[in-house]
Amino acid sequence: MRLLLLILLLFGGVFGLIRYVQARPIERPPGVLVARAPLQAPLTPESEVRLEKPGYQFKPVAYFEIEARVLAKRLYRYDAASAISPVDLALGWGRMSDTDVLRKLKIWQADRFYFYAWFREPPIPLGEIIASSANMHLIPGNPNIELRLKRLKPGHLVWIKGYLVHVTGPRGFSWRTSTVRTDTGNGACEIVWVADLIVR
Repeated sequence: MRLLLLILLLFGGVFGLIRYVQARPIERPPGVLVARAPLQAPLTPESEVRLEKPGYQFKPVAYFEIEARVLAKRLYRYDAASAISPVDLALGWGRMSDTDVLRKLKIWQADRFYFYAWFREPPIPLGEIIASSANMHLIPGNPNIELRLKRLKPGHLVWIKGYLVHVTGPRGFSWRTSTVRTDTGNGACEIVWVADLIVR
């Protein structure tokens, strides 16, 4: 009996250590790690693409490219959008990619939203926080991209290429992407079809 208990405790400890290492944020030095803002470009008739997943219709509204720091990641399995978008990333660029700034913010995600808080005063102006970070609903273009998105951790630097899309689906499902970086609240998240992903 004692041997069994010891084995269970050992197994639990190893499993807990693995989970801790997998979830531990990646350390980055101070300073702006990603200087440029996301790139968004209108689609022309020559650049129009057809995006498909069974049961859903996608309307690309802009080409989208972003290099950013992962501030937080949230997996979704049971909400109405999880069949096409199992991962949300809170992403930051400009001074929202600076470790010194992020240390003074509490950042978390819930219910497809991204939240931040601070003690006393924000480390940078609120308008800059809003314009230099966003919560993005990611639609992986293939199973490999989906797996790599799910493995991301806060602190990773990502380069994503794809499209901002509106989505319709079963039982009246409708999702409309934001097309600006300065909005907040309901409807302010970008819905991104991820065609290419580079992680470092």
